[in-house]
Amino acid sequence: MFGARNAFMTKTAAAAGYQLWSWGSGTDGKLGLGNTTSYSSPKQVGALQTWTGVFCCYNSCFASKSNGEIWSWGANNYRQLGIVNETAYSSPKQITSTATWSSTSVFNTGGKSSFGIDSTGKLFAWGQNNTIVIGKLGVGAAYNVISPKQVGSSTWAYVSSSDVATFAVTTSGTLWSWGYNGFGQLGLGNTTSYSSPKQVGALTTWSKTRGNPSIAFAIKTDGTLWAWGLGASGRLGLGNSTYYSSPKQVGSLTNWSKFGISAGFFNGCHVLKTDGTLWGWGPNGNGQIGDSTTTTRSSPVQIGGSNWVGVTDSGVCGGAITTSGTLFTWGYGGQGRLGLGNTTNYSSPKQVGALTSWKQVSCGNNSMSAIKSA
Repeated sequence: MFGARNAFMTKTAAAAGYQLWSWGSGTDGKLGLGNTTSYSSPKQVGALQTWTGVFCCYNSCFASKSNGEIWSWGANNYRQLGIVNETAYSSPKQITSTATWSSTSVFNTGGKSSFGIDSTGKLFAWGQNNTIVIGKLGVGAAYNVISPKQVGSSTWAYVSSSDVATFAVTTSGTLWSWGYNGFGQLGLGNTTSYSSPKQVGALTTWSKTRGNPSIAFAIKTDGTLWAWGLGASGRLGLGNSTYYSSPKQVGSLTNWSKFGISAGFFNGCHVLKTDGTLWGWGPNGNGQIGDSTTTTRSSPVQIGGSNWVGVTDSGVCGGAITTSGTLFTWGYGGQGRLGLGNTTNYSSPKQVGALTSWKQVSCGNNSMSAIKSA
């Protein structure tokens, strides 16, 4: 699912032949369908077949095209769409920037702020900069940033964020964080907040990272999984509810591979292993872990079989794609967000339709968007 940078696709995209679909709540036009209507089954966004990936969080979405363009839609009250105004859009609109984007670069984070890595490894941020503490964009104490602004001078490979804090990995394998740190979620051994990037330890073996509002995770190049921040309800997967302000290893396995690509809000996490198995943990009142229960889990539990290639999650639901291209969703079904034609909750994965051409899926706040073959 992830390539050298924040790849949207579960498989490498061709130059054309990929459609964009969405379903769930249409609030703020976040489905990209030209209206604010809610749908409980997938609906195609326009007729284009040149999309390569999509990322949705809260009430806005971004999608990349095969020519490297980035398009966005949905809520824009903090200029998080990168369009230099505060107008909400119910159809995709190209973002305003002079950057040359990688076709897999943009990662919308927390719904009110956004990040992107361009084709040369420069990191850019825009949108809201003042949730709880000014500085979550990493560009200093500016209030809101109306168009993409460069963060630091490093060459970046990976970025993930939440509504209050941001995490990124450089091409040299160092891990950095910034923003609000009230729960120790920056991993810096303290609870001090920072408005510019700070290195987490001295290691150069970090590969991927994922941030939630109160917790964070990272995978090293040796396949080990690490967690820190607010451990309440087992969110860190460490078998307890303890707070940690620096990274702690989750178990002893060395085959962790890919994170779910949504911010996950205040809940836990879903992570894929190299053997194709999918694992989750944390609060589970809506069945959002997908393990056929509503029991909170403080350690990783397996979901389904061993044929998963991509995963996404939000606070109350999740979705994943199999090696055969089938799409499954689970958790809270309100607003039709699971795409199953109803508003029912499911505590185990349920297949969305009968298609075998799905390539990537992303959860928003109460909606989902996905890429499929034409």
